[in-house]
Amino acid sequence: MTDKFHVCNWSSQYPDAKEKIPPDTLEALGHSVVTTWYVDTDHAGCRDTRHSHTGVIIYVNCAPILWYSKRQNMVESSTFSSEFIALKTAIELLESLRYKLRMFGAPIDNSTIAFCDNKAVVQNATHPESTLKKKNVSIAYHRCREAQAAVYIHVGFIRGMENLADMLTKVLPGPHLRKLMEYIFHWKRWH
Repeated sequence: MTDKFHVCNWSSQYPDAKEKIPPDTLEALGHSVVTTWYVDTDHAGCRDTRHSHTGVIIYVNCAPILWYSKRQNMVESSTFSSEFIALKTAIELLESLRYKLRMFGAPIDNSTIAFCDNKAVVQNATHPESTLKKKNVSIAYHRCREAQAAVYIHVGFIRGMENLADMLTKVLPGPHLRKLMEYIFHWKRWH
């Protein structure tokens, strides 16, 4: 699975990037937990306002423990922009979860595996040499890259038909919806 993720040195772009770990956490006990998430957006999916819709599913070990589905606040001009906004939202949710798990004393020894179905977003979030050509998405762009540089997430590409967050962003045909639901409840088997 690690072949899906681009690993590189971010020190020249984000020299101070590191995960914020609370100083007063409990002593970590037990086995380390693994966090994985899926993020998707339905660009301009609202027919009335053309707002995009963000969907996120977060797993701890093999259990889906958090889901998020919400219309984005602004109308974005491109799929790229709305997907980066969704990725930033997912990172913020993930940071909060990792913080809570640490405060409960759960050991988190590895990066979170993150799946996105937009190749351009994955490319721009994981390669330091990628440059942003869209100023309107610069905050989300740098926020996502900084999280990647701090090595607490690894963003990788997943095909849209396999992205579990798809069901939180748009109406899907019955067979595809049932397939994704089967994946959610039997995630360990296919992952």
